[in-house]
Amino acid sequence: MDFLTTYAWIIWLVVILVFVILEVITIDFTSLMLAVGSIGGLLASLFHSPFWLQIVIAAVISLLLLFTVRPPLKRALGRGSDHAKTLVDALMGMKGVVTLDFNGKPNIVKLANGETWTAQRAQTSEPELKEGDRVVVTAIDGSTAIVEPETRTAKK
Repeated sequence: MDFLTTYAWIIWLVVILVFVILEVITIDFTSLMLAVGSIGGLLASLFHSPFWLQIVIAAVISLLLLFTVRPPLKRALGRGSDHAKTLVDALMGMKGVVTLDFNGKPNIVKLANGETWTAQRAQTSEPELKEGDRVVVTAIDGSTAIVEPETRTAKK
């Protein structure tokens, strides 16, 4: 047991290093709180505390940090709260203008985000889109945007 008390600082340094590496990999702040708690154990070992007391100090500090510091830190950094639409979801409801009319075949539409898409009406029995018509994307079928005239979707 005297060996543990004498060389505990080396054990604590290794434990801290392991927790820091885990934190870099996971970026969840759990390992960071355990690393800081281990620093408490390291400081206790430098004051020649018994090894059991070093473990208790490290555990208490880690638990306090896990339950008091970690939740507000995660909220402040906004982990997991990015609800921005991406890819196809971002195109739903986007407005655009028909830039090229192909008379019954898919049209070319320039969307509000600057992208140019091949576009087609959702219901083919209705009048075709003409150049300059304002449209709204209602679905994506492969590389074709399914659109409706802007005035029709505004009424819904």
